[in-house]
Amino acid sequence: MLAGGITYSWEGLEIMKLILSIVNRDDSNALIDTLLRHGYRATVISTTGGFLREGNATILVGAEDEKVPEVLQLIKESCHTRTQFVNPLPPVMEPGELYMPAPVEVQVGGATVFVMDVHEFYRF
Repeated sequence: MLAGGITYSWEGLEIMKLILSIVNRDDSNALIDTLLRHGYRATVISTTGGFLREGNATILVGAEDEKVPEVLQLIKESCHTRTQFVNPLPPVMEPGELYMPAPVEVQVGGATVFVMDVHEFYRF
């Protein structure tokens, strides 16, 4: 029973999933626009990646279990991997030593996606 004496029966209701995707900030706006066009609500949290320390977006989407493949396809179509050259962080050096960094080619973009069961879901 919820506040106000309202009781909900979960029998016959859809199983909900939380889809958490971590995407490059360059792909986030296109993904959000695509999700909204297809009728999905999304929450965006600005995050920073650990390896390159560059901006990401963590996007949260709640969807019925049978809609998960569609959401995953929208993420796949909106988030692309690409090659980028970065300068590695300089090592700890002794005074007087010279370090000449050479750019390193890395893959950025794409999406890392987690799909989790939702035990309870409320919309107020």
